[in-house]
Amino acid sequence: MPKAFEKAVLDYALEYPTHGQVRASNELKRKGIPISSGGIRSIWLRHKLEKKDLKLKCLERHSAKAGVVLTESQVQALESAKEKKQAFGEVETHHPGFLVGQDTFYVGYIKGVGKIYQQTVIDTYSNFGFAKLYLEKTALTAADVLNDLVLPFFDKEHMKVLRILTDNGREYCGPKESHNYDLFLHLNDIEHTRTKVRHPQTNGSTEKLNQTILEEFYKIAFRKKLYTRLEDLDKDLQIFMKVYNYDRTNQGKRCLGKTPYETLEAGYKQYERYVINGEAIRNKEADASLLNLQNEKMEVTETQ
Repeated sequence: MPKAFEKAVLDYALEYPTHGQVRASNELKRKGIPISSGGIRSIWLRHKLEKKDLKLKCLERHSAKAGVVLTESQVQALESAKEKKQAFGEVETHHPGFLVGQDTFYVGYIKGVGKIYQQTVIDTYSNFGFAKLYLEKTALTAADVLNDLVLPFFDKEHMKVLRILTDNGREYCGPKESHNYDLFLHLNDIEHTRTKVRHPQTNGSTEKLNQTILEEFYKIAFRKKLYTRLEDLDKDLQIFMKVYNYDRTNQGKRCLGKTPYETLEAGYKQYERYVINGEAIRNKEADASLLNLQNEKMEVTETQ
């Protein structure tokens, strides 16, 4: 295969990462490069670009290089790939606190107690989870679990929550100026992101934690004990969550056999890099800009 042909095939894969080998062959033939679809696939295999996802990853690396300007088709391909990942539960998270997922889980009905709802919260980086039981699902209960469990924990770990992902339930969504949950997030400087409508798997980490609690706690607890008070059930739930976070190994993407707390501790370096050092740099730049502005004003005053 002539080197010029191979380069043209690789350039095409970078320019149009979502195109298949047949279309690539047809398009290149129109440009005077006679190469079969099989030949294109052979080149892609040699360079590990035979799948669309591999070509997109290559494009991401290419776009990360300083000074590289992407074409409109490349930008659309990357945005489409990002939306697809989010729709199937793959979210972008760089450090603990970067993105926290929250969901309302209906536990069931207990005679004499009523309907029981669980507010579930999870740090998507470390899979560290929180859960608390309520007799209703409202904006107040959604904010209460954050105020009572989540934010105090991150404060103790010297970290803060930057963004929260929820579905579009009424307990999470409403008029910003009067909705208690949105007001709470605003007061605590937390960005609120909502999942795509009819795509609950976007918040996949939270859904998976709900399933874990159901299988490993509720299905066992309700067979061992008769609960007549919400407080008793919630007390046992907190005991389980402590085991889940500190003792139970997790097979998540970043845990890899460590506990969620061990993963969260290890991720503090990333938090320090992105948040603490990042804020210090931004503050330094802001102080420099303010000093320059003051100097300019003094120079204008002296001239006048």
